[in-house]
Formats: sequence, structure tokens, C-alpha cells
Amino acid sequence: MKKFFWTAAIVLAMACPGFAKTYNVSVSQFVEHPSLDAVLKGFKDSLKAQGVDATYSIHNAQANMATANQIAAQIAGESPDLVLAIATPAAQACALATKRSPILAGSPLLFTAITDPVSAGLVDDLEKPGKNITGVSDMLPVGQHMAMLRRFYPNLKKLGMIYNAGEPNSRTTVAMVKAEGVKAGFEVVEATVAKTSDVYQAAKALVGKVDAVYLPTDNTVISSLESVIKVCEQEKMPLFSADVESVKRGTVAALAFDYYQHGYQTGLMAKRILVDGSFPSVTPVETQQELVLHLNLGAAKKIGVAVPKEVKETADKIYE
Repeated sequence: MKKFFWTAAIVLAMACPGFAKTYNVSVSQFVEHPSLDAVLKGFKDSLKAQGVDATYSIHNAQANMATANQIAAQIAGESPDLVLAIATPAAQACALATKRSPILAGSPLLFTAITDPVSAGLVDDLEKPGKNITGVSDMLPVGQHMAMLRRFYPNLKKLGMIYNAGEPNSRTTVAMVKAEGVKAGFEVVEATVAKTSDVYQAAKALVGKVDAVYLPTDNTVISSLESVIKVCEQEKMPLFSADVESVKRGTVAALAFDYYQHGYQTGLMAKRILVDGSFPSVTPVETQQELVLHLNLGAAKKIGVAVPKEVKETADKIYE
């Protein structure tokens, strides 16, 4: 009898609106680097700040697609309340796994740090994603990025880009930069890589061929950013990035998203889905709007880049 009343009390407590549930969140992160790490931290801090109690099973594919697929299969066995996929390859692996796993098909899949979720095959439409998937896109405001870069080099003619052609987000960004080049009168010189060990030679291949190098938010390249920085410092080749975390590491400047805030925004969406009952299929994909300008004067000095006065005056953060 006591057992019956105890069980009934638990059931009533769980039905009470004030009952604090602990949600199980499975995380698939494609690779470990500061920008994606900042996304995860922002997400966790966001849920905590909103009073959402969560436990995390965190997996990292270390830039290996086969591992990302294995992680997606493993997550299915974790019966998560929500799956968080950080970066395009991780999200694609999880989305593919939902077709094979009834458990994942019934769990909300939230992506973040993804440039173009439509071309990546994750959602049908940004306003009405369909299925169980939605999230926050980091579609880059490439026009503003190029405008910032041209404040350094008004007569820019050749811009180098290093990227993994296997990453859909990078292909989208390169196409957008090329379109800006047509309008502004500069040419994009491409150097592609397939893995992190290719990055150093790709940077070397641009020496003497470009006026500056611009790195998109490419997971393979950013994971090996120090290789690019080494070449650019040795060869005095100006280096700019599409994310502010890379400025801290040694690129000259970026007018970009704060990826911690990107993760925080994703956490706000997660709360609406987990707690408020929003359905991912009809929850529009969001983008981050606020941009910040970060500047590394030490990197500029090493590479030999003259920093315009107006850039210094408008920078949100300056590394000496």
C-alpha cells in the first residue's frame, strides 16, 4: 500500500507544472576547435540561464565523417530528449540516422553553426523546415565581410580562399564571395583541402598569387589554423577570417558572429522545443544578426598589415 501511494505521489508530482524535469541532450560535434567549442558552451549556458536542467552526452567526430556516422548511430541508443548537431557534417549524419532509427526520428534534432541547411539537405524550407529538424544558421553576411576587408585593401585584386570542397557550407561561402568579387572587381583564388594535413601546403600554394587570404568557417581549415598563420607570417601574406575566435588565434581581423552568442541563441530555441512544446517541423530556422569586429594588432604587425585608423576606432575587441 505504501508503495502504491509513493508511486501515485511521483506521478502527480510529474504532472505538476512546477515539476523540474531533467532533459537528456545528445551532442554530436564534428570537430574540436574554439568556434564550435564556444557554440556548445553558449548552448549549455543558455539552457542553464533559462532554468532548464539538462544532462549531456557529448560526442566529437574529430573531423572524421565515418566517426560522425558512428556517433549518430550511438546517439540513437541514448534515447535523447533532444539531439544537438554542431556543424554541417554532424547534422547530416544525424539526419541520415533518423531515417533508420525510430528513436531518433522521434527526437527533435537541433542544428547549429550551419551555413546553408537547405542545400545541405537538412530542411525543406527555412520557414517550414519539415520533419523533426530545425536550428540556427550561421549564413555569413559576406558582403559586409568583404566591405571590411576592402577597408584594409581598397585595390584588392586577388583574394585567396582555403577550404574543404567536401563541406557544403564552405562551397556556399566561396560561391557568395565570388559573386561579391564580380561586383567589386576582385578574383577569388581557391586552394582546396581534403583533410587537416593538407592545410599547410594549401596555404603555401597561395604565396605570391594573392593580395590577401580569407578563411571561411571551414571546419577542416579552422582546425588547422595555426598552419595557415605560420605560412602567412613567414610570407607576409595578410590573413583574415570569417569568425572572431580565429582572430584571437592569429588572423588580422574579422567582422563576424560571436559563436558563443550563436550557441546561446540555439539554447533559446531548444527551450521552446523542450519545455514550451514547439514542434521543430514548424519552427523557422533562425540566423544570427549581430556582428562584432575583432582586431589583432599583434598579428597585423607580424604579417606586415597596416591597420586603418577607422578600423581601430570601430573595433569591438582589440588583441594587442
